[in-house]
Amino acid sequence: MTSNPYQTFELRRLNGDEVTYIFDRMPYANGADGYKRRDQDLWIVYMDGWGWVAWGEAYGITGRPWYVPPEQQADFPPEGEWVSKKGPKSYVYQLTYLNNL
Repeated sequence: MTSNPYQTFELRRLNGDEVTYIFDRMPYANGADGYKRRDQDLWIVYMDGWGWVAWGEAYGITGRPWYVPPEQQADFPPEGEWVSKKGPKSYVYQLTYLNNL
C-alpha cells in the first residue's frame, strides 16, 4: 500500500453520453478515507475482501474496478475502467484523478 496524494477524481461514463460524476476525498463513517460524490450521498470506499467499491447505503455495492483485483489495489481507488450495476442498469466508467499534491 502507498501513501495517498490524490484528493479528487471523476468517473466518466463510456457509453457515449459522457455523464461525469466528481468525487472528493473525505472521512467516511468508519473514520477511514473515502470519496464522496458531490451531488449525492454515494461513496467510493475500501472494503475488506472487495477492495475499492462504489457504495450507497440504499443499494450496497454498485461498482468496482474492472482490471485491478483487490490484492493489487493501493490506498486510493485505481484509475482505469470501473463497472457499475444497479438493478437492470450496467455501465462502464473511466476513473481519472483531477489533481494531486
